[in-house]
Amino acid sequence: MVGIKDVARWAGVSVGTVSNVINRPEVVAEATRRRVRAAIDQLGYVRSESARQLRAGRSRILALLVLDMVNPFFVQVASGAEGAARSAGLGVMFCNSAQSPEEEAAYLSLFAEQRVRGALLTPADPTGGNLAAFARHGIPYALVDHPVPAEQSCSVSVDDVAGGALAARHLLEQGSRRLVYVSGPMHLPQCQDRYVGLRDEIRDAGLDPESTLRRIECARLDVPAGRDAGARLLGMSPRPTAVFCANDLLALGVLQALYAAGVSVPEEVALVGYDDIEFAAAAAVPLTSVRRPAYRMGRTAADLLIEETAEGDAPHRHQRIVLQPELVVRDSSLRTRPA
Repeated sequence: MVGIKDVARWAGVSVGTVSNVINRPEVVAEATRRRVRAAIDQLGYVRSESARQLRAGRSRILALLVLDMVNPFFVQVASGAEGAARSAGLGVMFCNSAQSPEEEAAYLSLFAEQRVRGALLTPADPTGGNLAAFARHGIPYALVDHPVPAEQSCSVSVDDVAGGALAARHLLEQGSRRLVYVSGPMHLPQCQDRYVGLRDEIRDAGLDPESTLRRIECARLDVPAGRDAGARLLGMSPRPTAVFCANDLLALGVLQALYAAGVSVPEEVALVGYDDIEFAAAAAVPLTSVRRPAYRMGRTAADLLIEETAEGDAPHRHQRIVLQPELVVRDSSLRTRPA
């Protein structure tokens, strides 16, 4: 690789002069700057960021670890985090735990080895052990889509209990009285909270959750898992008249299974998803969904982390920010007759 010494030799200047041209060009004469820049262009020199970090003792990279980068919701979270980082002159390392505590632990070890500036995390480990081990390295972190007390760290999340209640209220208003909740792994707090909101709203409506609500738990939060859940609910007797899914990918899989079996949505089965990803509105039957502000979550969490890791003596106070969801009603849940 071409090094700074090669540039200095080619331009006929000292290594210090090359460093000044790169870092403090205003202190170098114009003619010398032109000669050094010509050398950089001619030789294809690229500054070593790792060496710069060793000298400065600080990284310019934030790490982002999410549950499933295939899910468009987390793509929007990442986009928000990247926007905040770019505004601050920082870069982002995107990583995907694939809902695996083992993958999560490996990436957290990598972040510690690389001494990232800070980390944005959506935990996969239900025990919290991975996060506790990472915290011992002293690297600042903020949690995304996972609320924690402000004493521990910053966090930005959505009130998923309220989101589950929104879905339940809408389906009950449409006349449904036999509901199924299609969930991802119930050890995930997000899946638990959406179920709690759904169940409590059914109870508050004067109905018995035991007879009104059933649950299908899936190992993953993706379309194939949704198709499998759809096949399972088709075998239920009596068949449910409404389905609420823990995310839109599950809902799209359920919709595919119902369509393949000749079951009409929403006339026979009403369907509600969660997240309101871009594909929800573009489905064969446009999908009603509980919207979460994914971009805002990512950007807000990154802003908080950047503030915490900023140079200077300004004090930082951890914040626990909980955003509110919004129900977006489309064709998939609008029943024309009660059931």
